[in-house]
Amino acid sequence: MRDGVLAGHSMGTGEVTRYLASYGSGRVAKGVLISPIPPYLLQAGDNPDGVTQSLFDGFVAAAQADTPAWMKGFLDNFYNMDTLRGTLVSDQAWQASWNLAVGASAAAAVACIRTWATDFRADLPEIDVPMLVLHGDADQVLPIGKTASRLPGLIKDMHLVVVQGGPHAIPWTHAAQVNTALLDFLGT
Repeated sequence: MRDGVLAGHSMGTGEVTRYLASYGSGRVAKGVLISPIPPYLLQAGDNPDGVTQSLFDGFVAAAQADTPAWMKGFLDNFYNMDTLRGTLVSDQAWQASWNLAVGASAAAAVACIRTWATDFRADLPEIDVPMLVLHGDADQVLPIGKTASRLPGLIKDMHLVVVQGGPHAIPWTHAAQVNTALLDFLGT
């Protein structure tokens, strides 16, 4: 395969970022980060705007104590059910995600939370292909101010598309906007 496009959503954006930094872009023409986790979520001395370790610890404790209850809260935030339920998200769409989530390994659900604190800042400048970043400005899982809005300047060739009112699940709730942005980016 040549001239491929690597695309990821949420945690998958870390995979795209780390792949391009580690293996280069020899066969990759472009990349797409949707609702990205990079650059670095954890608050640290050199990242004062990150989120505290106690927040991650609380997620782990809640997921360990009652994984289904934690998953429900996560999915509610994933889709912004408080504002989008019945308009952009049906109860059935939420239920389909729920069915998938509770069928996953509880141990894996807890383990993935710990990966959210991965630091991608050193990887980002290594990306040498055009990148499209799509992010909802109402993302309750990975707020744009902690993630996508911090990427300009860290990625050499990047185009940011902000989806107004978009939650973390913009590929579902705002599919037309996401698809239009993808097609425009891939066509250039």
